[in-house]
Amino acid sequence: MPKINAGRLLSELRRFAQFGAYRTGVHRPTYSKEDMASRRWLAQKYEAVGLQSHIDGVGNVFGMPRSERRSLLIGSHAESQNHAGWLDGALGVIYGLEIARTFAETPDCAGLPIAPVAWADEEGHYVPLLGSRSCVGEIAEAEIDRAVNIDHGLSLRKALRAAGLAGVPRTLVEPQRHVGYLEAHIEQSDALEASSKRIGVVTSIVGIWQYSIVFHGMQNHAGTTRMAIRKDAGVAAATLAMAIAKRFPEGAGPRTVWTTGRITLEPGAPSIIPGKAEMLFQFRDSEMPVLERLDAVLRKLVEETAITTGCRAEIERTETGKPWHMDPAFQAAMENAAARHAPGSCVRMPSGASHDAQVVARKLRAAMLFVPSIGGISHHWTENTDDADLVLGCQVLADAAETILRGESR
Repeated sequence: MPKINAGRLLSELRRFAQFGAYRTGVHRPTYSKEDMASRRWLAQKYEAVGLQSHIDGVGNVFGMPRSERRSLLIGSHAESQNHAGWLDGALGVIYGLEIARTFAETPDCAGLPIAPVAWADEEGHYVPLLGSRSCVGEIAEAEIDRAVNIDHGLSLRKALRAAGLAGVPRTLVEPQRHVGYLEAHIEQSDALEASSKRIGVVTSIVGIWQYSIVFHGMQNHAGTTRMAIRKDAGVAAATLAMAIAKRFPEGAGPRTVWTTGRITLEPGAPSIIPGKAEMLFQFRDSEMPVLERLDAVLRKLVEETAITTGCRAEIERTETGKPWHMDPAFQAAMENAAARHAPGSCVRMPSGASHDAQVVARKLRAAMLFVPSIGGISHHWTENTDDADLVLGCQVLADAAETILRGESR
């Protein structure tokens, strides 16, 4: 059985966190100098393990085994959210590196090929899940041409040029070369901690459906316009938000969540009735029928709100992420590994956040493992996980990887 080097794992995790270190977390946005330095460092580490490394045209970093046998991809994303945590994405990246090293050092595992990978821009500084979507052939050149940074407006093309990636080919996954894909991640919630569990085996990853909803009313003087003749776009947006809160539970699944992330009023002055209101809204679930049902409910509520408030409404779905269920055999391999190393510590659970695994799963068998987040905190620089859980997660993933690769060879 492979035995990971716990000290080396923790050391490399902390070394990786030095790229863009911020307080106790990191600030390593996609294609920043810190992000590209971390990717070049990873490529060097992959070479040192005996792998063939390369960084492709969108910044994905691959370590490919020098073997004719089918390999197991293991990884996650290398960039971070702004001023955020040191483990989100990085955990799975360094797990891939450590497992590749461990297999290379373990005589009876040396012939089992591990292919570590670090995806680019899962966090969506330019395009959510850009690296994995590119790898499975879901990103057209036109989408790259249109994409801009959400914070400062720099075009993706210019960012790629500045990162030294202009003209570099994008790598497409070759299903015949890989057994499948494993990804480890911090949970980003408190379900594991609250239930005193240490390993989460992900059953499914949610789809995210996001909308821009605009109400057009009539801008007018707030002091002289009678209430009876007003068409207040702000009231329309607020009315819709409250209608969603009342009606969505009727069509939701047991783990459905929904959020009104922003309401913007124009012109946004205290003495002017808003003539326009834009509402950004999303809901998430792991079952397509639930997503489709809530889409219908939302559209009905928008229509009803427009009638009752006298405002004209527009609704556009701006994101339609597909939910995906993880491979049952891979889940079983992780669950069995957890039972060997920490009996009673494992639970199967869905993921409420998007991950590269749901994209790669469209081409390869895939599975995910969660380790606890202290206090459920993520996307913040105080994000953390106990060292013992970091080590346990990597060991469980290594054991599962061996089981999967040996099963492939039989």
